[in-house]
Amino acid sequence: MSQPPQGAAERPFARRLVALLCFTVFFSVLNGTMFNVAVPDIARQFALSPTEVSWVVTGYIVVFALGSVTFGKLADLYPLKNLITLGLLLFNAGALIGFFASWYPLLLVGRLVQASGGSAIPALSMIVATRFVPPERRGRVMGAVASTVAFAAGVGPIVGGYIGGALHWRYLFLLSTATLLAVPLYRRLLPAEKKGPDGFDLPGALLLGGGVVSLLLFVSELLWWAAPLAVLLLLLLVRHLRRAASPFVHPGLFRDRRYLAGLVAAFLAVGTIFGMMFHVPLLLRAQNGLGTEAIGLVIFPGAMSAAVLGAVAGRLADRRGSVPVVLAGMVILVAGYLLLAACTGSSPALIATVLVVAYSGFAFVHASLAKTVSLVLPPERVGIGMGFYNLTFFMSGSFGAAITAQLLEMLRSLQPVAPWVGPAAAASSNIFLVSAATVLAAALLFRGAFAEWAPKGEKS
Repeated sequence: MSQPPQGAAERPFARRLVALLCFTVFFSVLNGTMFNVAVPDIARQFALSPTEVSWVVTGYIVVFALGSVTFGKLADLYPLKNLITLGLLLFNAGALIGFFASWYPLLLVGRLVQASGGSAIPALSMIVATRFVPPERRGRVMGAVASTVAFAAGVGPIVGGYIGGALHWRYLFLLSTATLLAVPLYRRLLPAEKKGPDGFDLPGALLLGGGVVSLLLFVSELLWWAAPLAVLLLLLLVRHLRRAASPFVHPGLFRDRRYLAGLVAAFLAVGTIFGMMFHVPLLLRAQNGLGTEAIGLVIFPGAMSAAVLGAVAGRLADRRGSVPVVLAGMVILVAGYLLLAACTGSSPALIATVLVVAYSGFAFVHASLAKTVSLVLPPERVGIGMGFYNLTFFMSGSFGAAITAQLLEMLRSLQPVAPWVGPAAAASSNIFLVSAATVLAAALLFRGAFAEWAPKGEKS
């Protein structure tokens, strides 16, 4: 396997690589968020029910989550430059199908093809950083990617609303085609690699995919039959992995308690963040009577703070070690949730200020946790290991939003945490308390697993 440039040529290589990764990640995340505001227009044009049109978003998330772990596994077998090329070509093919579709099923096919290709971008970006950037500089790369994710998530609804209003929602598809410019640059920049020795475990991939899809359908759509099906498929997967000669996921991957703790901590902490992103717009609409544009303006400062601090957190992870930065991010996140619990129902300006605290915690966690997980993985399992990390990250989004929706109904009868929070805001206030407790549990679990850890290539 060829290596990236060393010595004096390493830093220019890293700068070009970071710029290219951020460019493609930006459009991948933007494509996922800007379509949310177009859902009502799509439903109106095709005369769809809310359930039918929801698959524009739900289907994208499901395929995106599965694609992230599949491309992660493929990265252990095939050259990264070929996989990124495939992902970008699928991403753009789906964009063209969606742009020209005059029939809703064809539009949905375009979205799913886009998701299958778009999932390669964030998944392989982490693997590129892990494989071609030394540990002492890896945090900067992942921090830059985390900043890009936050920025794209923040401007996505604004871009989607502007393009959809000024032109038509179809033109949101065309925006993604800018990523075609990156294909020749990746092929020129990334070093050549040899094909891995193992084959691709298709039965294992199908069992995992079926189990994950069933689980996501249960959580996001409350289809009760999907829960036992998910359990059955995942049990069959465990049985298959123990017997397969070259399993899709090596069972030894989950025997590493630090890797497992990193996944659980990511699921718990990131799930609350996605829950907050789902919850806050509903809160601002119900308690403050804000419209879509005003809600976007309240959230925007927090998203931009995450965009700025993601890069800062990545540099701190390189200088001070990634574990302290993860824990600091979780502490900041807990503080943000406690402040949100105390000021629920207050002025939009105050909520916008508090959201800056919460989003800052997210930036620190997102930028440094991925680096921590990458450092515990052996080289031969980096692809599938980071693929599962991405799968956990995206699945936590579905769980976080669905559980938040259920808690909004369950916790209405409880008293709010602060006496100045009105009864109408009690459920929201209590949900932020639950989120704070969840992140605190994640921090304790993470600290216990990594207390005595001193990885090679960074400070303890």
